[in-house]
Amino acid sequence: SSRVVEIQSQMSERAVELLGLPEDRPCLLLDVGCGSGLSGDYISEEGHYWIGMDISPAMLDVAVEREVEGDLLLADVGHGIPFRPGTFDGCISISAVQWLCNADKKSHSPPKRLYRFFSTLYTALARGSRAVLQLYPENSEQLELITAQAMRAGFTGGMVVDYPNSAKAKKFFLCLFVGTSGTLPKGLGTECANEEQHQAKFTNERIRFRNAKGKSVKKSRDWILEKKERRRRQGKEVRADTKYTGRKRRPRF
Repeated sequence: SSRVVEIQSQMSERAVELLGLPEDRPCLLLDVGCGSGLSGDYISEEGHYWIGMDISPAMLDVAVEREVEGDLLLADVGHGIPFRPGTFDGCISISAVQWLCNADKKSHSPPKRLYRFFSTLYTALARGSRAVLQLYPENSEQLELITAQAMRAGFTGGMVVDYPNSAKAKKFFLCLFVGTSGTLPKGLGTECANEEQHQAKFTNERIRFRNAKGKSVKKSRDWILEKKERRRRQGKEVRADTKYTGRKRRPRF
């Protein structure tokens, strides 16, 4: 439907914007899960070149019929990205990477497939470039799984969340850097929101970041204070907060 096409085009536009490409020269981009080539059309309009990978022959047939300008490759990205080191100046992916979390065959291990995808993608990208992957995560565990495998493969970066306060417009973009730690772009529509909560930033140090929905780690002092505050707002009787709130008791024998 035209609505789907419109949303797809907007997300492609945003993904390319987040790549921060140089304006003075055409770049070669990889489009993971390119489908019928809608994102590719936008890349071509911007004066860049692209190669699209997709697992669906039917979708690629549509792309061929539409005479898209990019080159097309029928492949499962869970088997890896089959290109020479440093081939691409950037990678985008619209609504595709979450499929790697599904095990369609007995032999499929989602963590392994994700790691294979990210490690070979890391190699195929030029140093200093970025990958921007828009995805629809099913839950925060999925986000953490995807993010953890990307970090294991050597990427830095994090999740950029556009319009975090809107159920309909909220969009997740995993923005990954190759060989340089860039600053993570700001999500759209986050000016009014508490910025930190919506951006799971991760650096080279592995930190136990707040889970993907921006909540505090369970049973932590913050978590307890937030819970008590919610109870108070509901008009319930709650003990006053003191310096002992959320403190671990020493074992006594």
